[in-house]
Amino acid sequence: MEPPLTAQDVRAMWDVHDPEGTAARFAQAAADDARPPRQRAELATQHARALGLLGRFAEAHAVLDQVVSSTGPDDVARVRVLLERGRLHRSAGTPRLAMPVLREAVRAAEGAGLTVLAVDALHMLALIHPAGAESWTVRALNHVRASADPEVRRWAVALHTNLGWGLHDEGRLAEAFAHFEDAHRAALDRLHAPSAVPGVPDADAVETEQVARWAIGRCLRSLGRTSEALAMQRRLLVERPDDPFVREEIKALGESPGARVTVEGEDEDVPDAHERVPGGRVDDGG
Repeated sequence: MEPPLTAQDVRAMWDVHDPEGTAARFAQAAADDARPPRQRAELATQHARALGLLGRFAEAHAVLDQVVSSTGPDDVARVRVLLERGRLHRSAGTPRLAMPVLREAVRAAEGAGLTVLAVDALHMLALIHPAGAESWTVRALNHVRASADPEVRRWAVALHTNLGWGLHDEGRLAEAFAHFEDAHRAALDRLHAPSAVPGVPDADAVETEQVARWAIGRCLRSLGRTSEALAMQRRLLVERPDDPFVREEIKALGESPGARVTVEGEDEDVPDAHERVPGGRVDDGG
């Protein structure tokens, strides 16, 4: 039997800041005859996803069409095709076309026990269907809570964060705050997990934990708990002195971000909070 392509394998090849390089990397891997055919089909779906980030939608759909023609209905790649086709429709500005495809991706992934793909598809549905975002996200979080798979559980940060912002927008601030705290707890779990280099925290995990704290601080400001919010943002400024979002929050809280920052034990308009993360919401669990 062919070894499966894991979520970690896929994530290791991705660099969202370099979609062109990522597309080339996946295209090369998908064309590698030394790899098992089903792995190559899955890798091709990620080539299509990277092409979508480059705005090459017709080319991306053609790649997915080729995957469908070369795989069986029970192949994991078929679930990935549905997921990536939905993502392409969203990126192309046609969420109406994305909805049925992503619903089918959820059904197929849940039916095949592919929990990490089911959670990804549910998170995409929440992004494109604001009216149903809470129910889609709760369903995804139920999968996360029931799973012992680290690749599934790493989705907790994004899901709690996105739901937090949705509740924040609705004025349900206490509920939003609870989800931001849940996101931070999940980020701490990721931060304290074994890293590739013993004793050296993963840089992405450090970033994730700091951004999760920023969201808590931002919600504290909305709750009117400004002294707590300021204390949190000032601490973040020590860790992230060049972060414009931290500096703007401090300015919004009535203090000059250029002032000397002292933390216990150590000697223009505020942007919309959703700009803290690309596209207004955390887009994946990576």
